[in-house]
Amino acid sequence: MSTKDFDPDAAAQGDGVFGLPHSAEEAGVVLVPVPWDVTTSYRAGTSNGPEAIRVASRQVDLHDVETGTPWRAGIHMLPEPLEVYAWNSEGRMLARPIIELGGELDDMPALKDDLARVNKLGGALNDWVTETTERHLAQDKLVGIVGGDHSVPLGAIATIAKRHPGLGILHVDAHADLRKAYEGFTFSHASIMYNVMERVSGVARLVQVGLRDVGEAELEYAAGSKGRVVSFFDAKLQAKRFEGESWAHQCQQIVQLLPREVWVSFDIDGLDPACCPHTGTPVPGGLSFAQACYLLAEVARQDKRIVGFDLNEVSPGPLGKDGRPLDDWDANVGARLLYKLCGWAVRTRPL
Repeated sequence: MSTKDFDPDAAAQGDGVFGLPHSAEEAGVVLVPVPWDVTTSYRAGTSNGPEAIRVASRQVDLHDVETGTPWRAGIHMLPEPLEVYAWNSEGRMLARPIIELGGELDDMPALKDDLARVNKLGGALNDWVTETTERHLAQDKLVGIVGGDHSVPLGAIATIAKRHPGLGILHVDAHADLRKAYEGFTFSHASIMYNVMERVSGVARLVQVGLRDVGEAELEYAAGSKGRVVSFFDAKLQAKRFEGESWAHQCQQIVQLLPREVWVSFDIDGLDPACCPHTGTPVPGGLSFAQACYLLAEVARQDKRIVGFDLNEVSPGPLGKDGRPLDDWDANVGARLLYKLCGWAVRTRPL
């Protein structure tokens, strides 16, 4: 079907994300699927997230009451890369015994060699994400990364930060992800924001929202960052609401801390686990879907520009014999959140 004949109110046709007919060349927004969950330390399965989201996205109505009709800008999801599949399969097999030992590998030279190989694969993934992002940015596309676990957007964030020095990151997550080489893995899902802050010089500030599980070393890192890392803990946000402070006022305070240009890094476990029961490391509490949407809208209300985004840690849970999820709720929520991210990015950065 051509874009000229496309009917946004008809049932989804074809296999494009959101049922859209746009090619990568036609689209203003290019989504990069990264099927990767090598270092996931609790429950694997997020490598199945991008495909599950693509399938579920065909049920999303294309007129959004908040962002309008972002589909008109053109949205295309690239095919899942076979090389990343291969790296993920190898890396997951090598990482599993290391994870089971908690990264304690004294007197285990074979596992130390395996750890080195996993870290090398993580570096190769970063290079692939970087190159893919650069290629589409050169064509003036708005790029979104769809994981996979939360380690996957590092190369994209680094690429965007080079183009937009002084970049701010709005990070929604149950976890701070400020651990250094968690379980020995340099590019762990639990280390993404540590790697961003230590390896990406163009990032001016990281604003974290919804945190529930953090380590003492992570708290110390944030406290010693001289204001580069600002953390909003779910318990404190909730307490203030119980005491009468509105979510609108809280969002104003959060977004005011961000520079003009913003990358949104959204770990689905930042939401209440009722929205994402199969995610890799669910934690009680968190934002409702409506609260998350209001927070994203506040970025636009304060005239910030979303210059890119990632959505990660969506896991469809167990797969049936046909390879399809037995429960598509996580993918359903993920697809709708992805459309919101596309919508606000388009609204704040007209294409």
